[in-house]
Amino acid sequence: MSAVTPYNSSDPKKDQVAEMFDNIAFRYDLLNGILSFGTHKGWRRKCVKKLKALQPKQILDVATGTGDFAIACTKLNPVKIIGIDISEGMMKFGREKLKKLNLDKLIDLKSGDAETVDFPYNSFDAITVGFGVRNFENLEKGLKNLNRVLKPGGKIVILEFSYPRKFPIKQFYNFYFTYWTPFIGKLFSKDTRAYSYLQESVKAFPNNENFVSVMNKCDFKNPSFQTLSLGVAAIYEATK
Repeated sequence: MSAVTPYNSSDPKKDQVAEMFDNIAFRYDLLNGILSFGTHKGWRRKCVKKLKALQPKQILDVATGTGDFAIACTKLNPVKIIGIDISEGMMKFGREKLKKLNLDKLIDLKSGDAETVDFPYNSFDAITVGFGVRNFENLEKGLKNLNRVLKPGGKIVILEFSYPRKFPIKQFYNFYFTYWTPFIGKLFSKDTRAYSYLQESVKAFPNNENFVSVMNKCDFKNPSFQTLSLGVAAIYEATK
């Protein structure tokens, strides 16, 4: 995966990503809805359905942001959900959201990232990652550590943007991501780089079959992917 970072800085990618999300946290949920036309909610519901048969009791939500994926997972009736993120700014808004929904006892948001999180081996029945793997500083290190904390027989479900391959969707998507997304992002968030980085990081990410190969290298069993919305996004799933 190419070394794409949010800012032209010598700081580690992780620090730059945290700064970027802190900068846009106050508008993140609004922009998500505008830029995806609300489809991200349906995508998350599909991910949650893939965990239904497992009936997970302990769930880890990585790159939890403002907690939307963790909140969607409450439909699985877990005992505990832990969300981790490197952006305190995002989690601040997430904690406020959880309090309003009376979910702050069930869902706990903590500072952390996939590469360094130190939960004991075999801690979680299920792990979810929503639009976060392309921001990992070291993709394989992060995935291997998530494999470590997943229980044997547990499942990981990853939702990530993809890149359409077919005409004319590919051309429209490229125009939308190159021009419209940064324009709207700049208009609402005032961060001139955040939504340009979005397009660059999606392009650089080893999506579809390539990411399945990476999951195989990281000791996950039976990894597979399902494209969504004509290839705009994909769900990856695997077991341990």
